[in-house]
Amino acid sequence: MSDFWLGSLVTDTPQAGFELAIKLSRMGVKYTQPSAEVRDRLRPQYGEDATALIASSQVVATNFQTIAAANNYWRS
Repeated sequence: MSDFWLGSLVTDTPQAGFELAIKLSRMGVKYTQPSAEVRDRLRPQYGEDATALIASSQVVATNFQTIAAANNYWRS
């Protein structure tokens, strides 16, 4: 995967930062499992698994924490 999509962690707002955290999380999955066919086949399994969904939320939260720090917590 050679697409350049992450130019900066700096965002204008916390909302934009959270959306970037979700994008980072999704791209992490895409880089880990590059086959869209496999991801599509697995999605129904983890989409109904509370443990998997909580783990996904934890990854998003960790990414958001990193982005918030990069933005000096939105220059308070």
